[in-house]
Amino acid sequence: MAWNEPGNGQRDPWGRNRQTGNKPGLEDMLKQIRNRLGKLGGGAGGIFTIVLALLLAWLLISSYTIVDARQAGVVLRFGQYSRTLQPGFHLKLPAPVETVTKVGTTEIRSVSDKVRMLTSDENIISVDFNVQYQVSDARKYLFSLAGPPEDTLRQAAEAAVRTVVGANVMDNILTSQGADQAATPASASTAALATASSVAAPVTPALTAAAAQTRDTLQQQTREILQATLNEYDAGLLVTDVSFQNVAPPQEVKDAFDDVNAAREDKQGTENNARAYASQVVPVARGDASRISAEAQGYAAQRVAIATGDAARFNLILKEYKAAPDVTRRRLWLETVEDVMSNNPKVLDGSGGRNMIYLPLDRATGKDVPGVGAVMQSAANDALAGKEKQP
Repeated sequence: MAWNEPGNGQRDPWGRNRQTGNKPGLEDMLKQIRNRLGKLGGGAGGIFTIVLALLLAWLLISSYTIVDARQAGVVLRFGQYSRTLQPGFHLKLPAPVETVTKVGTTEIRSVSDKVRMLTSDENIISVDFNVQYQVSDARKYLFSLAGPPEDTLRQAAEAAVRTVVGANVMDNILTSQGADQAATPASASTAALATASSVAAPVTPALTAAAAQTRDTLQQQTREILQATLNEYDAGLLVTDVSFQNVAPPQEVKDAFDDVNAAREDKQGTENNARAYASQVVPVARGDASRISAEAQGYAAQRVAIATGDAARFNLILKEYKAAPDVTRRRLWLETVEDVMSNNPKVLDGSGGRNMIYLPLDRATGKDVPGVGAVMQSAANDALAGKEKQP
């Protein structure tokens, strides 16, 4: 008999007797648990109890679901669509009778791609586009498309971009791209090409706004075409934004585009110089024309006024002449002689027939004052006459 088997003696190798008491040891406790489990599963009733307990736990766990506020739950009953659950706590049949697939409906997702295409003027450009979208219908998103929704969206977006780009000329597309793109080292040549293509007119805030409007129009058209295509596919997707991130000619034809753009820059420089010269010369010419016209109008008004005054004076003189012809005739003669004599130099001879020396003092002073020359000439004559009388 082994040393640790139960018995009345209960001896151990060290010759000490074990203490018996009310508290079982660890080994006894393990034996009791093992015995109870053996009794529970030993018969048919024990196995049924275990299965029933596991079944109840499984029913309890799989009979409800919680849908997040940013999600929608699609319920499948035996693999067929049953209903769509809104955010919150919901009861359902346990799996595999009903399963719930949760789809994020507020998450902003994006798809990007780069394609080459022809414009309406038969030029090749490379377009990098980005599409942002949301799931508007979780059921359609999961079951309406044969393949992954992202692949379908990418193909539909490429078709929409080709439709819009193919309906516009290259200058419009490059101008819309260059209006808001920052010139980074990697995209400096692209920005230069876009700028050179947009110099067909002077760069003004109005043209910048027009370029931005063109860009927004192209992106809006692309978004509308893409959304219409997805609606036809019944994809359950809502396009929130479409943007052209990089639009540039391919590297294979970049040199040719550089030559064309250099020629456009030279043409634009010449046109700008001509506009500057015109803006400088035309206002001066318009000012001269306005001044000459104003002077002509003033001269015409002056001549008309003088003629009117002369006619009125002549009528007054005629009236006086009819009343007293001799007096009027003599008065007119005196006035005429006065006008003639007032405008001509006069010399008074007071020498009494002796020699007279004429000194044009009025001309020497540089001033033609009526009467002054005559007075000075008379004084000079008097002085000469005084000298002649001296012995």
